[in-house]
Amino acid sequence: MATYTEEVGNKLNGLLEKNYDAEKGYKKAAENTKHTGLKTYFNRKAIERKTFGHDLKSEIRAFGQEVDKGGSLTGSAHRTWMDVKAMFSADNEESMLEEAIRGEKASVNEYDEVLQEASLPSSTKSILLSQKNQIETDLSKVKSLENLR
Repeated sequence: MATYTEEVGNKLNGLLEKNYDAEKGYKKAAENTKHTGLKTYFNRKAIERKTFGHDLKSEIRAFGQEVDKGGSLTGSAHRTWMDVKAMFSADNEESMLEEAIRGEKASVNEYDEVLQEASLPSSTKSILLSQKNQIETDLSKVKSLENLR
């Protein structure tokens, strides 16, 4: 059975934090749109990312690693989500959706990076692949929301 290295634990904690950042960003987006389809999409994505975070937290703990309770938020996905949160205040639905898509693409890249770790246990790899695939599936479906006006 593969075990976590400190580096893998740090990367998984990074994904965990970014999922919670994404959840907050999606909640804020849902609050700032009147477009029914977007509101539904953003609310669903917020719930999904909260679930992703809980799954990652359980997996990290299952392998005896500490769950990072804050502190060093790193990586481009975090910056992207901070940009998304700032963009939501502009109350421009198309811009919000574009920023959400950009954030999701950054998330896929982050998942790919962690999935390249040779020391990932199969259960962790399975969770990460499932989450990444869900993000990619949603990215392909979100095209129907892009023409809002």
